[in-house]
Amino acid sequence: MADSVSDSQTNSTKDVKQLGIWAAIGSLSYVFWICGGMEMVERLAYYGVRQVSSLYATDAASNGGLGLAGSEIGAIFAAWALVQSFVPVLTGGISDRVGYKETIFASTVIKILGYLVMAWFATYWGFMAGALILAFGTGIFKPGIQATIVKSTNRENSSMAWGVFYQTINIGGFLGPLIAAQLRQLEWAYVFYVCAAIISLNFLLLMTYEEKDKEARLEHRRKVKTGEIEEESLWLDSLRELGRPIMIWYMVLFSGFWFMLMAFWDVGPLFFRDWVDTSIMVRHLFGEHGTDNGFWKFIFGMTQDGKTILPEGLINLNAMLIMFTCFIVAGWSALMKAANSMALGTFLSATTLMLFANFNHVWIIVLAIVCFSIGEMLASPKSSEYLGNIAPQQKKAMYLGFSQLPLGIGWVLEGYFGQVLYANFGSKDTIARQSLMEGGMPQLQVDAVPIGEAFQRLVEATGMSADALTAQLYATNNVGSAWYIMSTVGIVAAAGLYAYGCWTYKLKD
Repeated sequence: MADSVSDSQTNSTKDVKQLGIWAAIGSLSYVFWICGGMEMVERLAYYGVRQVSSLYATDAASNGGLGLAGSEIGAIFAAWALVQSFVPVLTGGISDRVGYKETIFASTVIKILGYLVMAWFATYWGFMAGALILAFGTGIFKPGIQATIVKSTNRENSSMAWGVFYQTINIGGFLGPLIAAQLRQLEWAYVFYVCAAIISLNFLLLMTYEEKDKEARLEHRRKVKTGEIEEESLWLDSLRELGRPIMIWYMVLFSGFWFMLMAFWDVGPLFFRDWVDTSIMVRHLFGEHGTDNGFWKFIFGMTQDGKTILPEGLINLNAMLIMFTCFIVAGWSALMKAANSMALGTFLSATTLMLFANFNHVWIIVLAIVCFSIGEMLASPKSSEYLGNIAPQQKKAMYLGFSQLPLGIGWVLEGYFGQVLYANFGSKDTIARQSLMEGGMPQLQVDAVPIGEAFQRLVEATGMSADALTAQLYATNNVGSAWYIMSTVGIVAAAGLYAYGCWTYKLKD
């Protein structure tokens, strides 16, 4: 305990002057880049599945999807979030004690199993089981990687280091969904098999990984075993750190940012699929007949005929923007106090959801995604830097594990309520069912229509074209209601984070 106190006193909530962009990049170590590579591979596989999960779950069974209702998807996503976000609270401390390399290896094995279960069992419970296994493996993976990043950097290059690390995340996050977009047009199971193969590449990178400060960890463990250092229960130690007021308010307020980010990833693809006509964007970029160029089809996540952009293609503009601009935004955020950067990023993210609530024109949606990407770059990397800086030296992985708590709070709430809100207020399938009943179809007959097929039944019943009917339904229904509710969460969180920053920067070292 004495060691913990002295370690805590060497850390501070105060920001320090950062190195310039190129000096900071040049100061990053070999181990840092290996961790970046492993994170990129892991994210490539993870987002290959995660970004299309809501599309897979709501796709009609006749198309190979699961055909699930909003409440069923919400239950899966909430359980997924609960496991993935709260497992690191314990496994972070375990990583500090057992070793980062060992826990990264175990997580990779578990994640492969999760992808395979999703491929083998195309049912509600099969997808639930695969999601929980994948979530557990992801929860084990993150603390060891992020703690290595903290120990491989210092207060002078940490802002740029986390910006670069976030870049590696987004390279993987950019490529994964594009691969999935092409694979799912062939067969949904291919997405899961390929992602299992991709994550296995981390076994090769792990062979070149060296744990920073391993000798210090082993010496600390030796002293614990011999009684030179008295170490309390991991649970009690974790709870004591979580009970600090600065941690409690961080978790509550920053969960608002994660609520919106997960709404963007989970609900955004459904909204784009239902209401955004991406053929307009394709015609502006490539002409009336679209494109036959395979490169552009892949980069933009287009359909195989090259005439429209798939929902994951639009969402993926977020990762593309971050890849090309993260260094610029990281340099800008280095000039800002961490809490202020998080507050501004959260506010910009809330602004994005407000734009979704009011518009469905594809170019306004693109502008909104640009706004969201800037907000994400200001908020997410800065939060990891902030926690890494205030964490005691022997509890870096523990604190980086804590970083998953606000994500967990926000994601659990969004995972359920985001899907339910959209299913009730914004889903084209739901609105089409209401229109079928208003047109005279008995409710029992409407209820018998499989999920994902109601709009096509309405097209057949009205004789209108799909595009004209979509425009009519959007104009006559308040599709943006769900987005209004979700954006309010972000606005409140942004105001709270600003006030939190004013409070924390008055604290003494």
